[in-house]
Amino acid sequence: MPKKVILFAPNVHIGGGFVLLKLLLSAWPAGQPLYAVLDARAQAALEMPENITVLQWVKPSVLARARAELVLRNASAEGDDVLCFHGLPPLLRNAARVVVFLQNRLYFGLTPLSIFSLRTALRLAVELRWSRYLRFRVTEYLVQTPTMKRDLIRWFTLGHPGAPRPQVSVLPFMAPVEPGNGGLETGDEWDFVYVASGDAHKNHRRLIDAWCELAQQGIRPRLALTLNPLDDALLRHVDVMRAEFGVEIHNLGQLPHSQVLGLYRHAKALIFPSLTESFGLPLLEAQQLGLPILASELDYVRDVCEPVQTFDPQSAQSIARAVQRFLKLPEPQVAMHTATDVWGVLSQI
Repeated sequence: MPKKVILFAPNVHIGGGFVLLKLLLSAWPAGQPLYAVLDARAQAALEMPENITVLQWVKPSVLARARAELVLRNASAEGDDVLCFHGLPPLLRNAARVVVFLQNRLYFGLTPLSIFSLRTALRLAVELRWSRYLRFRVTEYLVQTPTMKRDLIRWFTLGHPGAPRPQVSVLPFMAPVEPGNGGLETGDEWDFVYVASGDAHKNHRRLIDAWCELAQQGIRPRLALTLNPLDDALLRHVDVMRAEFGVEIHNLGQLPHSQVLGLYRHAKALIFPSLTESFGLPLLEAQQLGLPILASELDYVRDVCEPVQTFDPQSAQSIARAVQRFLKLPEPQVAMHTATDVWGVLSQI
């Protein structure tokens, strides 16, 4: 019986992971069969060639995810290849060669779960244990940066110094970026754009705080966000800060990838304050288009691009100062005094 290749990608339906999934499916060789387990929420946005057989469109429920694991186990045999594109090992023991494309640095446990909502924190807590306890079922990991490889090896052997090092390959890939408006229906020009979901590690709160600090100095650059309706708490916070400080922060909603590429054309710079990323696709896209980048001074950024300004993502003031430097605006400096001035102040107390 010929070897089967099975692509397992439940829960991959938005963001950079979905962009890469579409690219991967489009690159599958014509005439060769591929079997896939895919997220039902992605079905309308995927064009499936005739040689790709979808074994299950997985709905977003615990029961459907459990059934998907059973479908994967029953479809796999010794000698087959399974590519787990959702970043987790198979839940059920699998006879095939298992390759995990790990795109989620959160699984390394380096980011405190306390920054997330209770629901997200509970889901991540389950996935953290899932990825760790079943890691020895993985034949090979694929990652996209040297930093991810280093952190994965450290995570894999943590607490098991004598354990064999995992097989890890660094294999970054992305589609060539073609400038164009992608059907974006806006003539607005933005000083900055931040293309990101509203997940806590994307650090929108500190970015908004930085814009409030700038507004208090009379500096109001126009910032475009791409939050979806599920980020309602964050959107309400933007509304409050807009009313209180007059910040120029506007949400364009979750955009199709083609319109994201168009958005870059309408911006002077990309700002990227995320606390952690496995790849940072917007950074690569902006760099290919020649868009200046202001980003966190973190390893994941330096892996993929050369920002024009960096900042401490934990500090709203640091973010604001980076924006001022980029805009070539003077930064307030501390005025120096003499020791005599100190005694003078004390004498007035």
